[in-house]
Amino acid sequence: NQRTNPSINPKNKPKHKPQHGKHKTPKNNMARKLIVGITQGDGNGIGYEVIIKALADERVLDMFTPVIYGSSKIFGFYKKQIHNIEQINTNVINSAKDIHSKRVNIVNCLPDNVFVEPGQPTSESAKSAMTALSRAIADIKAGDIDVLVTAPINKRAMVNEGFGYTGHTEYLEKEFGVDEIAMIMVSESLKVGVVTGHIPLKDVAGSISTEKILSKLRIMKLSLQRDFGIDSPKIAVLGLNPHCGDGGLLGEEEQQIILPAVQKANEEGILAFGPYSPDGFFGLGNYAKYDAVLAMYHDQGLAPFKALAFEQGVNFTAGLPIVRTSPDHGTAYEMAGRDLADPHSMMASIYTAIDIYNSREAYDRLVEGRMKVQMPDLEIKARGGKIIE
Repeated sequence: NQRTNPSINPKNKPKHKPQHGKHKTPKNNMARKLIVGITQGDGNGIGYEVIIKALADERVLDMFTPVIYGSSKIFGFYKKQIHNIEQINTNVINSAKDIHSKRVNIVNCLPDNVFVEPGQPTSESAKSAMTALSRAIADIKAGDIDVLVTAPINKRAMVNEGFGYTGHTEYLEKEFGVDEIAMIMVSESLKVGVVTGHIPLKDVAGSISTEKILSKLRIMKLSLQRDFGIDSPKIAVLGLNPHCGDGGLLGEEEQQIILPAVQKANEEGILAFGPYSPDGFFGLGNYAKYDAVLAMYHDQGLAPFKALAFEQGVNFTAGLPIVRTSPDHGTAYEMAGRDLADPHSMMASIYTAIDIYNSREAYDRLVEGRMKVQMPDLEIKARGGKIIE
């Protein structure tokens, strides 16, 4: 599930250079680069390869400070497998508090005797992925890194080792204690969210409700405004059944569940439209008329998204208090250690995380300013004045 293209040119740079953040920085320091935490994912997949290729051009260090959570030994092993990679200046550390702003930092959080088996899902690689993720989560909670980018994991192998979740998204939802999040696939031309995520197809219809769809639409609207700078986002909602149920002949979910959710969303000021039949919607390119699309289930949304934007696609978790992105591909064991993996989705994940962080801060400052304007009495009373209606 990864296309072959070993190019390492730094494409998909952020729309603007990262500005100052919050951590360990004086308020008057406006030039601090963002600190990007990157988890290794499954060490037997292509995670390290795409990370190394994404960071190979030293110019990226002018834009952000990378912090890899994993193993310097595994990093070195995969670096030797990649051709045409010049020297990468690394800083091996035990804590993100010791980062070097002009080097690729590696937080050693795995044992020195860690074993690598490229292309093989193993108990050790699953445990290592869990350890790296746990350390990164602790650091972003502590404010030692600004954003989180997660390399691909093997969900089955991690569940077998007691992970307890069907993916990063579900884990992060629980870890940050939020009631609802939304997985949104992001590219330059398309954003796709899903109502139901990593569940069996046979359980999809029973998991869809008007309130659940409405909740996802609320999260998507706020994310499109706050994270992507879209003032009045238009969201297309897809149907569940073939031909949107064909008037109830092929299913009644559209009329009984999905349409009422769209109508309630409109009442709340959300510009939601639909439901639309997915085949015609994507086949005719109608997605280009909207700022985002809400699909009913995983493959309904991700199949067309990856067909249209695979190499540049990013998995973004909306609704979290932190920024988390991930490449839109998996471990691709068949490519591991062979210098075949395309790094562009990893690059896009890094740059998208930076852009979202900056957009979110700008939005929050704007909202704070509006709130002050809407409450002038607080400002005027401090000067002994009064409001004249």
